[in-house]
Amino acid sequence: MSKLAQSFRDLAVYQESFRFQQEVFKISKRLPIEERYSLTDQIRRSSRSIGANLAECWAKRRYPAHFLSKLTDADGELQETFHWISSAAACDYLNDLETQKLNEHASMAGRLLGSTINNYESFCVR
Repeated sequence: MSKLAQSFRDLAVYQESFRFQQEVFKISKRLPIEERYSLTDQIRRSSRSIGANLAECWAKRRYPAHFLSKLTDADGELQETFHWISSAAACDYLNDLETQKLNEHASMAGRLLGSTINNYESFCVR
């Protein structure tokens, strides 16, 4: 039997999203300086926003529709991050291994997020 989450930090989806954001940050430090205010900023912001939306939705668990809305916002940020990974790869800023690693982290976060979205009512406070 698994223990019930007491905080958003206990959620597997948050933990994976946080690991993903840290991997994005690590790799993005090597992006060209001319990308600082565009690609670098965008990929960091969208990857960080996934976990931020999960933290915010945790506080909205009393309102199922709002909770679900914030979960879908997190999914939107995840999809945006996929786009920025593809953009960085297309510009040859990421090698194949880095691109694969980021896409695998993002996909894992996406599977966990999809499961949370599909079962969102089980997280809501009654």
